[in-house]
Amino acid sequence: MSRIELIAPCHFGLESVLKKEILDLGYEIVQVEDGRITFAGEEDAVARANMFIRTAERIMIKCGSFKAVTFDELFEGTKSIPWERYLTRDAKFWVSKATSNKSALFSPSDIQSIVKKAMVERMKQTYHVSWFTEDGAEYPVRVFIFKDIVTIGLDTSGVSLHKRGYRKLVGKAPISETLASALIMLTPWNKDRVLVDPFCGSGTFPIEAAMIGARIAPGIDRDFLASEWAKVGDKKMWYNAIDEANDMIDHDVKMNIQGYDLDNEMVKCAMENARAAGVDEHIHFQQRDVKDLRHPKKYGFIITNPPYGERLEDREDLPELYKTIGESFRRLDDWSMFLITSYSEAEKYIGRKADKNRKIYNGMIKSYFYQFMGPKPPKRK
Repeated sequence: MSRIELIAPCHFGLESVLKKEILDLGYEIVQVEDGRITFAGEEDAVARANMFIRTAERIMIKCGSFKAVTFDELFEGTKSIPWERYLTRDAKFWVSKATSNKSALFSPSDIQSIVKKAMVERMKQTYHVSWFTEDGAEYPVRVFIFKDIVTIGLDTSGVSLHKRGYRKLVGKAPISETLASALIMLTPWNKDRVLVDPFCGSGTFPIEAAMIGARIAPGIDRDFLASEWAKVGDKKMWYNAIDEANDMIDHDVKMNIQGYDLDNEMVKCAMENARAAGVDEHIHFQQRDVKDLRHPKKYGFIITNPPYGERLEDREDLPELYKTIGESFRRLDDWSMFLITSYSEAEKYIGRKADKNRKIYNGMIKSYFYQFMGPKPPKRK
């Protein structure tokens, strides 16, 4: 197998979690940037990264990188990339996204147009045709320009990796599966500890936790564009990744995970999503107000995404809501609480300063991941 470099974008502020996942899969870190990690492996890394990484938004093959301050340089740099190594004669290829930051070239539509033209010119030289049918497998191209350095990648995932395939129904402000996984992995929670999400919505935190605990690969129930590519690996590497994922599942695991929501329709939605993910036996969902949060066990975890006033009319209710969250948390003996919110006065009304506060960008919304640490449970004799 030939060695390739891959690019994995993630939420800003969560690069350390993604880096650990990549290292745990056995791959070499090439570069860590804000919101993006480049790593290297054999060709089967395309299948394994898509199958097993929980916190990346997608996996891209890094096709080339060069400096360009003019559109001519962009054209020639793109044309010099050996596109024939990846694309077949009937490939359907287009520039699905172009971004530019602190660079001379800044028009996304112009960047997209010129990169496509340069690819066509390179393909003409290779395949000796003047027109391409583009009725074969799909090859979306992504272009990033930062400080005049152009990086071009092929998107191997297709639909974003946060779409695991289980979430058919969502609430009004759902947290993405990739972000939920990353936040859980930032906590000391493990499958032997109680976990409660008192604002579970469509069930993302409990479901992702159950999948982590049962070692269910996030990509096990979905397809990836690159599985149809003829020149990148082969079908066997995808079958091997599926076999590896199935062998990893812990069918005997016992977990105590609970999800509550005030809206009974959301509770039903969460139950349905958990069934689709194959983890419904590990999660107890029920309609319950956060003020009624109780649990007999010690050393549990609250991991949640409470409302933070997306609508103006909801914001006046936030002080009372966060006071209630604080009161319920204090009743739970020796528990830890982790919550993500963009509400900047959360600590004030919870009534306790967080032990740690991590800034996370949830899309374009600046959020805070407040970490209220309880004591560690005594070691078992």
